[in-house]
Amino acid sequence: MMLDLEKILEKNNVRPTAMRLLVLQFLLNKEVALSLTNLENYFEKSDRTTLFRTLKTFVESGIAHKIDDGTGVTKYALCEENCNCDIETDLHVHFHCNSCKKTSCLPKHLIPTISLPDNFKAEEVNLVVKGVCDLCNS
Repeated sequence: MMLDLEKILEKNNVRPTAMRLLVLQFLLNKEVALSLTNLENYFEKSDRTTLFRTLKTFVESGIAHKIDDGTGVTKYALCEENCNCDIETDLHVHFHCNSCKKTSCLPKHLIPTISLPDNFKAEEVNLVVKGVCDLCNS
């Protein structure tokens, strides 16, 4: 398994350090987006700055993306394979559950292309649907 993790990092031109491998494994095992605090709580002996830099590296290299779910806390989730986080082709909906407070990616639900007026340039697009998730609703 560690070899697969190393391949994911190397494919995205990220040097596989011990912390990067641990964080990648942790994110792969979660089905919801996580905050820096979630990682800090899990990796108690790790430095907050190291964890933040790891997440930042993952975002910059296309391994993960940031989510602004309206809670005031940035969340992070792994990108789907072949994702390039392109505004024109790769944007998907995120869902924030008002009951359990978890945020999930819905990669099969794409955000339609939004045409902007001339001379407007989109740099970030985010669509969060808020409600009750399937687990809380059953």
